[in-house]
Amino acid sequence: MEVSVHSLAIPGAIAAAIALASWLGDYRRRIRKNPDAVGFVDWTTLFFFALLAAVLLLGSAARLWMQGG
Repeated sequence: MEVSVHSLAIPGAIAAAIALASWLGDYRRRIRKNPDAVGFVDWTTLFFFALLAAVLLLGSAARLWMQGG
């Protein structure tokens, strides 16, 4: 299977969308009115790994696109 720009860019865009959603979830967790109403999702860790995947995938897609692949 050959790697193409689309096969890297689409999952990278999905990972970026997950990173954005988790950043917003973390923001909402930080400004909550009731400090006892904690959630079950660790938004910070989810944001970190989603952003890491997005940067790696989109960077690889950009590098492949610049090479003309």
